[in-house]
Amino acid sequence: MSNPVLENLKTRRAIRKYLPRQVEQEKLDLILEAGTYAPTGMGMQSPVIIAVQNPQAVQKLVQLNAKVMNSDSNPYYGAPTILLVLASSERGTRVEDGSCVLENMMLAAHSLGLGSCWIHREREMFESSEGKELLRQWGITEPLTGIGALALGYPDGDAPQPKPRKEGYVVKVL
Repeated sequence: MSNPVLENLKTRRAIRKYLPRQVEQEKLDLILEAGTYAPTGMGMQSPVIIAVQNPQAVQKLVQLNAKVMNSDSNPYYGAPTILLVLASSERGTRVEDGSCVLENMMLAAHSLGLGSCWIHREREMFESSEGKELLRQWGITEPLTGIGALALGYPDGDAPQPKPRKEGYVVKVL
C-alpha cells in the first residue's frame, strides 16, 4: 500500500550540511504551524517555538551550544535557520511535548523539500545566565526548559541512506 505520509516518515533523514540559502517565509510558517499541531499532555500546549533566522542571533546560538560541548565547531551544521523548542518548566510532560513538536516540524520540513537535524544541549544553553539573558532580550520571561532545536535549511547534497531496521524492533503480542 502506498501512502504519502508513511513515505515521508520513511525517507526523512538528519541533514548535517546546508546550503546558505534561507528558508522562505511561507515554508517556515507551514513548518511552525505543523509544530503547533503536535500532541501535548492534556492539550496544554506547553512548548514555545522560537524561529531564529537573524544571522547574529544564529551565531550567538552557535556559540552558546558549542560552549556547552566545549567545542568551537558549529553544532547546527551551518543551517541558516534554527528552530528552538522550549517548554514550560512547570509541566511534567515538557520533554514529551517538546519532542512531539520537534518531530512534527522535521516531518513538515522534509515534506517541503527542506532538511533538518535535531540538535541537543538547549536545556544547558538556556539554564545558563547567557541563555536566560538571550530569552529576556527576545521578550520571553516565563520559566522554560530547553528541549531541543532543529537545524533547518536546504540540504547541500543527498540525504544519507537509512540504516537497516534492527531485529526485534517490533514485538507483536496477538
